[in-house]
Amino acid sequence: MELFTEYGTLLILLAGVFGFFMAWGVGANDVANAMGTSVGSKALTIKQAILIAMVFEFAGAYLAGGEVTSTIRKGIVDSAIFAEKPDYLVFGMLSALLAAGTWLMIASIMGWPVSTTHSIVGAIVGFAAVGVSVDAVNWSKVSTIVASWVVSPVIAGTMSFALFRSVQRLILIHDNPFERAKKYVPYYMFAVGWLMAMVTMLKGLKHVFKDIGIKFSFAETAMLAALFGLLVAALGTYLLSKVKRDESLEDNDRFANVERVFAVLMIFTACSMAFAHGSNDVANAVGPLAAVVSVVSSGGDIGAKSIMPSWILLLGGAGIVFGLATYGFKVMGTIGRKITELTPSRGFAAELGAAATVVFASGTGLPISTTHTLVGAVLGVGLARGIGALNLRMVGSIFLSWVVTLPAGAALSILFFFFFKGVFL
Repeated sequence: MELFTEYGTLLILLAGVFGFFMAWGVGANDVANAMGTSVGSKALTIKQAILIAMVFEFAGAYLAGGEVTSTIRKGIVDSAIFAEKPDYLVFGMLSALLAAGTWLMIASIMGWPVSTTHSIVGAIVGFAAVGVSVDAVNWSKVSTIVASWVVSPVIAGTMSFALFRSVQRLILIHDNPFERAKKYVPYYMFAVGWLMAMVTMLKGLKHVFKDIGIKFSFAETAMLAALFGLLVAALGTYLLSKVKRDESLEDNDRFANVERVFAVLMIFTACSMAFAHGSNDVANAVGPLAAVVSVVSSGGDIGAKSIMPSWILLLGGAGIVFGLATYGFKVMGTIGRKITELTPSRGFAAELGAAATVVFASGTGLPISTTHTLVGAVLGVGLARGIGALNLRMVGSIFLSWVVTLPAGAALSILFFFFFKGVFL
């Protein structure tokens, strides 16, 4: 196609810049809310969280994010519609990346934790429905994504509520909470290790396993994860043996030493969730970028699949880390401090509840949003202490930002789509 012959390099360059911008948004918003519980509970400092994310998010994105990706992100649009108009697909994906990145930047500046998946989905739906044809959109797929607005926070909130209640019953309401924490926390550590291994294998490493021809059933994955859980519990027990009771800390807070025990747990959850998140959500930034590169490189041939070049994963991983390091503090502050007051024990319950929801969703095929899951988990922990523990005004702002995300991404994408058509055609 003449357009790709003349402007191919420029289009790929633009896609790379917009893909990096979108990845920056994923880091500033999505990664920040994943690390917000650890930072808000003071189990990690912002610097420590950024360092952990730099290593584990990047490793997850680069090592486990390179599955053979569908040219059209998540089957939201029908690729056959674009067979005669591959230039529309390229303009659309450029528009989707720029629109989603712009919305994520706005949301991050406001401190709103929004779904990066919903941002890119809204953007793709917008250009496809208005710029091409309403029939180009797989509306049943879009409806399941909208349903996840309710499903994700409800399940995660329920699980986190139950987890924190168990912490209260087993540890916090007793006269000797520190001794009971050292007794029961290894069991929680096993649960953390098991769930994090499940998240990583089901959401992250499944693509690596697929590439090397290994296929585990859900039961086999659960057994391997149990071995990892035992290792984490053993390592955690050793680390807990180093935590000695400092009675002077309990003058102002009788649970100060208990929270030191739970802070050890939060380090494990932060590392593992960062890896799983990087491997799963980097696709929001690099999926459309890979589609543009594939179509332009093939001269307009729209294939069903496109191999993910390693430089695209490097670009996506670098953008995620840069986004968290430069602007992640805003959303971290919302998740960690502005919804409800978090301590390591509460942050642990929220993170484990969110992880359990991701595992449950992976096993059942339930559509969920990582962001909505984490926010729901934090809400569940807050509710376990009573409705008064929640900042309802902030909760209302977050819910409103969720509702606005799809149409905002769509509107911006439509504007950019017609701009690119006007410039290049």
